[in-house]
Amino acid sequence: MVTNNSKETAKIAVTALEEKKAKDLKLLDISDVSVIADYFIIASGSNRNQVQAMADEVEEKLGKAGFTPRQVEGYQTANWILMDYQDIIIHIFDEENRLFYDLERIWRDGNLMEKVDLEG
Repeated sequence: MVTNNSKETAKIAVTALEEKKAKDLKLLDISDVSVIADYFIIASGSNRNQVQAMADEVEEKLGKAGFTPRQVEGYQTANWILMDYQDIIIHIFDEENRLFYDLERIWRDGNLMEKVDLEG
């Protein structure tokens, strides 16, 4: 079951990614198909600096809201940064690795959502 806390976390993360011009931003509700999280947020950046800036913005905005990541992986190489916030997992890719790993295909049983779906 999706909690208001995970909706709030996801909304802040999506907004932070939008502020850093994330490309092809996808929000997947995976709560009905997996126990690992309620949401996957998947986004791309065009280069290493942008990918890291997106991760920094997410961490800063969620930190100010009182959310701390359980784990962050891949920051140094910045071809796939995974940010685990328990109920939401954020995947920030460079364009090449996004195509290669194709998480949207792997998690196609999840429900594609829009940011407005997080309201209320």
